[in-house]
Amino acid sequence: MKKSLSILLFGAALFGNVNTASAQAGYPFIHDPSTLVECDGKWFTFGTGGGGLISEDGWHWDMKAERPGGGAAPDAIKIGDRYLVVYGATGGGLNGGHSGRILTMWNKNLDPKHPDFKYTTAIEVASSDGMEDCDAIDPGILLDPNTGRMWVSYGTYWGNIRLIELDPKTGERVKGNKALDIAIDCEATDLIYKDGWYYLLGTHGTCCDGVNSTYNIVCGRSKQVTGPYLDNMGRDMKAGGGRMVVAAGDRVNGAGHFGRTVLDEGVEVASLHWEADLDQSGRSVLGIRPLLWKNGWPYCGERLKEGTYAIISERRGYSLELTVDFVRMNVQRVGGGFGRNVDPNAPVVKIPYQTLDEVKSVWPKEDIIDVRCSDYMMRPHQAWTITAVPEAGGYLSNPYFKISINGTDRVLAANDKKEVSTTEKYTGADNQLWRIEQLTDGTYRIMPKAIPGIPGINKEYVIYTTSDSNVALCKYDFNSDNSKWNLKKFE
Repeated sequence: MKKSLSILLFGAALFGNVNTASAQAGYPFIHDPSTLVECDGKWFTFGTGGGGLISEDGWHWDMKAERPGGGAAPDAIKIGDRYLVVYGATGGGLNGGHSGRILTMWNKNLDPKHPDFKYTTAIEVASSDGMEDCDAIDPGILLDPNTGRMWVSYGTYWGNIRLIELDPKTGERVKGNKALDIAIDCEATDLIYKDGWYYLLGTHGTCCDGVNSTYNIVCGRSKQVTGPYLDNMGRDMKAGGGRMVVAAGDRVNGAGHFGRTVLDEGVEVASLHWEADLDQSGRSVLGIRPLLWKNGWPYCGERLKEGTYAIISERRGYSLELTVDFVRMNVQRVGGGFGRNVDPNAPVVKIPYQTLDEVKSVWPKEDIIDVRCSDYMMRPHQAWTITAVPEAGGYLSNPYFKISINGTDRVLAANDKKEVSTTEKYTGADNQLWRIEQLTDGTYRIMPKAIPGIPGINKEYVIYTTSDSNVALCKYDFNSDNSKWNLKKFE
């Protein structure tokens, strides 16, 4: 976290108590959030100034997390049955110019109400004296899945980004380890590993200027954790390179402090803060977006918007639809059977779409109507309206949704036979609520919140194409197109 040259301080005004949210609900007000960590079924993230956020479902957040030491821009990771927290004391112009320290501490449980909640005494693992070409602040942790070695990157625009190695058993600096310069022109860095590549993600632009902050997140990659980190054009991050991962949009700006959370195979989210949410008085808020990958590069997807969609199977490209008889449009084909003998001077007439009123009278009157997949024809029985139901809770990145046939109260539902059908009325029951998550390849998985006869929240079963035309609830498999759907704005 660095200061914009025009800003001297940022303060508690960033952390107000407005109970409205266009993204995360509750009180998601935070600056410089750590990577999300799960502890006893709850989600935690920590921010600048101490404290942080807790969520029981990943959607509704409260400002009840605790972290001693103050300072700035922490990161957190679970190692074995303990949690390591690393943070910067002073630095970044915060009460100490660019003279900073990086410290680590452990806790067995992150919930302040748990009997094992107790932080160890913080130990220093790096520092800057205010004169050298580095500012010891904004640490990010990587536990290398290949070697078991642990690395921390740190630094701001005021100098180089540096890399040090820590002992994953103690959280102390490895003896004899020398800091390595790996990037410039960024801060709030984070290291991740995927498919043979190490990625360095850094925050570029100006911080702490509210709606005028230009923060955005860029990255480079390397086959070695020590670099060099090159972007998609081959530019070294030590020379200012970086490929865009996420910038402003959707009424939020100032994307900073990246963290990656893997929820399932092919299901990943990026956590960050937005310097200003225009729907929440310009406050700094927690953001969670789907993390997508294309050609070996990460980028953030968008929040799922309410609207009317065609739900298209990845397997065949067929549309999810009500199982009803096909109703022909009463439009005479121009020119006869094969379109011949057409008068080129005849006026062109715009044909309207088939309407719900033209077909609903011939649909079955039953309370329950099954669904299937078939050719997409822009017809009313293929038009699904997705509506957020935030009062029903949510998950990381979204609230639960109801999925209804457009213009009706008929909703998609799961039954006790693991079948997918529709019911005539929406009651708010858990089997009528849906978790819709964008996968790393850009497709979606669609899961009922609950399945009758199976206790608890469903975390396994998705709408699955068992053949080109048939669907059921089956266990999610990222490696099968049967699990995947595309959402196409209905027209």
